[in-house]
Amino acid sequence: MASLIYTEDAADRRLDEFRDLTTADRRPDRPGGRGLVIAEGTVVVRRLLESQYRVRAVLGVERRLAELADDLAGVTAPAYVTSADVMARVVGFHLNRGVLAVADRVARPPVEEVLAGAGVVAVLEGVGDHENLGALFRNAAALGVGGVLLGPGCADPLYRRSVRVSMGNVLRVPFTGLEDWPASLDVLRAHGFRIAALTPRADAVDLRDLPAAAGERIALLLGSEGHGLSEEALAAADLAVRIPMADGVDSLNIATAAAVAFYELTTRSATGATMAAAGTRGER
Repeated sequence: MASLIYTEDAADRRLDEFRDLTTADRRPDRPGGRGLVIAEGTVVVRRLLESQYRVRAVLGVERRLAELADDLAGVTAPAYVTSADVMARVVGFHLNRGVLAVADRVARPPVEEVLAGAGVVAVLEGVGDHENLGALFRNAAALGVGGVLLGPGCADPLYRRSVRVSMGNVLRVPFTGLEDWPASLDVLRAHGFRIAALTPRADAVDLRDLPAAAGERIALLLGSEGHGLSEEALAAADLAVRIPMADGVDSLNIATAAAVAFYELTTRSATGATMAAAGTRGER
């Protein structure tokens, strides 16, 4: 089990990796950032402990660390126990969740690894808000999306706020970046994906009208809330799809729109797989 180390000294240098988390230079996606993964709360810390990210240290109040006792059983990193007051002075704000963990990053996987075995993936362009990104990852995990690919202008999924809003699911859903945009979408086509761009345009196909095809793989393009997908991304897609809405409402929050589309597409994917299995049985 992680060794429990008690401290009531807010200046304890062993806690420096948890210090002043509201300061901008602690952000891993900014110059001077430390590049650490930070998890907040028992649920998210538990998911970090279960993930591929190597935990460096845990900090929390005694009650929260007791809740994580089983999860910490095989962890060799130190677990620092302190009071809520000292913890607030270290991190720079009062943490209602009562526990934090820091971990090292890992190298992003190749695109081919993220695509392997996935029926539906999300491809993002310009999603720069950390909370929207975290919510999108949570929806992707809940609705069975196989991976997330990050195009230009996307925020860092491993920033503390994204990890927190995702409820740690950013640590579970495979993701990587796409460097050559939008030409890199051809890599997805080469792996059998049909590329569908989500847009509110009236001439786009209603998501509900897409037939379920056996074995079909879908890459859903999603753009920023303000401007949506670029013209280049829309032109690179195989088709445009939309979520029908009531008069007077032209769009949804990106995470909400993604959840609706994820549900529709993963349901179609499952239906297609069922149809393929039924056809195989029929041939016998």
